[in-house]
Amino acid sequence: MKDLIYVIGPEKHDKETVLNILREHPEIKFVSVVGVDLAGNDTDEKIPINLFIKDFEDFFTNGAVQTDGSSVVLTGIATLNDARVDMVADASVNWFVDYNYEHIDEVTGKPVGTLRIPCFLIHNGVKVDSRSILAQSLKYVKDELINLLKKHPKVAGLEHLNVDDIEDIIFTAGTELEFWVKTPANKADVSELSASQVMQEQYWQRTRGEVRTAMEQAIIALANYGLEPEMGHKEVGGVKARIDASGHLTHVMEQLEIDWRFANARQAADNELQARILVKEVFRANGLEVTFKAKPIIGVAGNGEHTHVGIAAKLKSGKIVNLFAPTDMRQDFLSAIGYGAIMGLLKNYEAVNPFVSATNDSLNRLKPGFEAPVCIVTSLGHTPEVPSRNRTILAGLVRDIDNPLATRFEVRSPNPYTNTYMAISAFYITMLDGIKAAVASGKTTKELEAELSKEPGVPGFYLEKARAYRSEHDVFEDYTPEERDRLFGKPPATVWENMENLKKFPEKVEVLKAGGAIRQEIIDAFVAGALIRWRTELVNKIIPEHCEVIKAAQKLHDAETGTDLDDALWNKIDALRNYIAKDKLAEKSLFSKIREALKNGDYAAASDLQIELAAKMDELKALYTEYKRNMIHCE
Repeated sequence: MKDLIYVIGPEKHDKETVLNILREHPEIKFVSVVGVDLAGNDTDEKIPINLFIKDFEDFFTNGAVQTDGSSVVLTGIATLNDARVDMVADASVNWFVDYNYEHIDEVTGKPVGTLRIPCFLIHNGVKVDSRSILAQSLKYVKDELINLLKKHPKVAGLEHLNVDDIEDIIFTAGTELEFWVKTPANKADVSELSASQVMQEQYWQRTRGEVRTAMEQAIIALANYGLEPEMGHKEVGGVKARIDASGHLTHVMEQLEIDWRFANARQAADNELQARILVKEVFRANGLEVTFKAKPIIGVAGNGEHTHVGIAAKLKSGKIVNLFAPTDMRQDFLSAIGYGAIMGLLKNYEAVNPFVSATNDSLNRLKPGFEAPVCIVTSLGHTPEVPSRNRTILAGLVRDIDNPLATRFEVRSPNPYTNTYMAISAFYITMLDGIKAAVASGKTTKELEAELSKEPGVPGFYLEKARAYRSEHDVFEDYTPEERDRLFGKPPATVWENMENLKKFPEKVEVLKAGGAIRQEIIDAFVAGALIRWRTELVNKIIPEHCEVIKAAQKLHDAETGTDLDDALWNKIDALRNYIAKDKLAEKSLFSKIREALKNGDYAAASDLQIELAAKMDELKALYTEYKRNMIHCE
């Protein structure tokens, strides 16, 4: 509706302006103070607007709202006997108005609105939420960068920049949202989805029916909220829908992507939360379900959320200078700051990865193939004049030689449920570590490119001797698994393995803790919360789901209809079923071994057993598919 207000910007957050807006829009009935816990969950509540008006100042100072911190993911910080968390509003970012189009205000005839105000969560006087961690991280990196540039005013590749002209440092970020959409209760065959993906039948194809309508409405909604959408299109996954007798699409199962313009880093993370809300609500209103899970369908492309990060300097003249872009875009890929940034991220990624991939679902996506990044490696392009987008690497350089402001890194490992606040914090802090080393080294851009491009076994002034960090090859097709592990490091297979890297690489964790934004207390709380979710999901969701697959794998032939091949395949299938799920007096099943290991706190054993379980289930599914394919006497 054209008379609705969708966003209140920071320039309008003084009391008089806010109250005037609320008086002009009586359809806004509630306020929700939005905090983000360490798992990336955002709070939502309904505070009557009159209470917000009455206690306006308290929302920004004393925390007019409190919550039970033990009920959100602040594990080990807010405990049952010390649970109070104050919620203090953030006036420096956009406030969005969330409308309920199914609840129309009788007086105004407009949908009832809730003003969502992002906030910080404060426990015993200390900020403990994801949003505040990002705010503190960016302040630390900004202050350190300014001091670094004052100390080293002549930076290789930034000869066009006068350090004395810098007024501010700007951190820009943007995310790309992939998601699967389907009609409720309908399922598509995995083999059909896989075949469609291999034959490239869906990517950028025309959307139809309710999917097209919902896509268009979602893009319009994003524009209403000031997110400046740039594109919506089909992704690689999906199959063709069917049309019922009334002309509506049924059996919808396809993957979509929506992109919007970058923003400053904290606003970008807030925008992502709002975008997910809008997409889900718009598609639901069109009778469609949306999932942002990283790997909703095993064996088919998952949902990524490629995260773009950049750093720029705002000059006193108002001009913006990209600190990653070199003076001569045709001769160099990056400035010294750009080279340092990607080296810092890659060198310290084992300490970053836990904050990017903290769930079973996220690690299900990060498997070789499906364009999912599993190797700690970058790609710059074949030459500065001919940039290349290598889709098999972890973090790639995005650049346009005619537009230096477009120079940035695309980190491909996050998914829609990655805690973007924590991930971006980790990206920038580790990038700073590399920037400091690169700038202080005094090396030329060509020498820094050589460092990033070095072969394994060649010592570097910053990067690890045994590793390689750059490849312009397809890392899945051009290297064996053993070569990938040797060159780029072995990726974690389970949540436990990923979290253990924070113990295995203490020197990289110290980099992450620099500046005090990501404190050990925060790291411990994040890990504890992730492990609780890991073991709970493993016992209460993953094992029961696998059990249903095993029960569904029934014998389909008898002595009359079967062949010797059927007998052989079924014997293998049945043996696997029993090994995975059925206990004996002398030996416990794989399911029982996992439950027992978790109960005893032996997480290392449980992790190894989870890896074995995944391999056995893949083997079982493949065998049963082969077995069913040979059946001609069953429905």
